[in-house]
Amino acid sequence: MTQINYIKELVKYGLENDQEKFKSALNELIEYAKQTKKTNYALQLQSILKDAIRNEQNRGPKLVGSPSYFTRIEDRELNELILEKITSEYKFKNLIAGKDVLEQLEYFIKEHKSKDMLNNLRLSVSNKILFYGPSGCGKTLASYVLAGELEKMMYVINLGAIVSSKLGETSKNLAKVFRQATVEDSIIFIDEFDSLGKIRDYDQDHGEMKRIVNTILQLFDYLHQNSIIIAATNQIEMIDNALLRRFDLKIKLDLPNQKQIKELISLILMNGQFTFDRKNVLSTILKEAKGLSYYSIQKSLIGAIKRSIFDTNNNENNSIIIKTSIWKELLKLEREQIKLS
Repeated sequence: MTQINYIKELVKYGLENDQEKFKSALNELIEYAKQTKKTNYALQLQSILKDAIRNEQNRGPKLVGSPSYFTRIEDRELNELILEKITSEYKFKNLIAGKDVLEQLEYFIKEHKSKDMLNNLRLSVSNKILFYGPSGCGKTLASYVLAGELEKMMYVINLGAIVSSKLGETSKNLAKVFRQATVEDSIIFIDEFDSLGKIRDYDQDHGEMKRIVNTILQLFDYLHQNSIIIAATNQIEMIDNALLRRFDLKIKLDLPNQKQIKELISLILMNGQFTFDRKNVLSTILKEAKGLSYYSIQKSLIGAIKRSIFDTNNNENNSIIIKTSIWKELLKLEREQIKLS
């Protein structure tokens, strides 16, 4: 059967309101997607099916105090703690970084793809990574690349909802998310990790922060090896030493050098639709871009492309001509904004 045939069956059973046949056809489509290497599509369908089954079980009036009543509440609370639940199409080809960074990530991928063999040899599998470095240097992108390469669902934690002023509530929220991620064999991504894992200062009374750090330590220690924690921070010096020791990998992502800036520009312009208005423009741009992050350089180049497109006279052999002067101005603006922040 083709994908179209499976979709026809789903439409048919959906219109007939035959839930059992609909679920059966959906499971067949999920298996077909896996077999045809459409793994992200399969993961998304699987997640939708799981959520639907859970909602179905919790539908209707529930007796207050019953297990199903508390399950419904917990599901609603869990959804509030997760900013996004995503699959990723990003691969290593989308990530520009130093050779040492790429090698560490590649070995991490190899470990997880060989985890059965490593477990048989009673060797642990690395499953806790901390990305650190300046803002805009690819920490979030690196996380998406790992999710894409490992073909795993990723939970992006909503820090605003996780952190609570109520005593002990933050620790309970963290435990809920970790428990759900373990059930679904997925990745937990926590940005701005320093806001949760701050250094415990025993000279001052920060009881709640100590409790949070102790909770994270326990959750890390008992994390199932199929699950993965990825944390990111701009301020590694703020994180408690005991937590830092728990990470299997601590990877620094830094500002791009000249070679990496060239690679980034090539990646953005790889479809060949854009050309510069001047020859040898790179030498000028590299000077202007030095010291800026990947994000700032990419943002300014895309901004220059869009502004150049709006030039009504900008059309030569079906190619958009990027005005170097516009890009230089946008790079200067990025640098000024960084100074103000």
